Amino acid sequence: MSKESMKAYWKENLGYLAILLSIWFLVSYVFGILLVDQLNEIKLGGFKLGFWFAQQGSMYVFVILIFVYVKMMNKLDKKYGVDE
Repeated sequence: MSKESMKAYWKENLGYLAILLSIWFLVSYVFGILLVDQLNEIKLGGFKLGFWFAQQGSMYVFVILIFVYVKMMNKLDKKYGVDE
């Protein structure tokens, strides 16, 4: 793998990380803390939505983002020929 393609690989990888961590920040901090009062007006399965995001939603989203990251990285590895 050439030095230029290594830099491009890591640049794309960091871009993926920035996007996924931004989504997690949005769900865990913004929805779970900052917008909790507005979201509590909506019910989800009998629970207030703000409470759900603060207690469960951010963990579920984090686990989902892990699987999304794995899928994205597998595609990126194949693109740059570093897959196993």
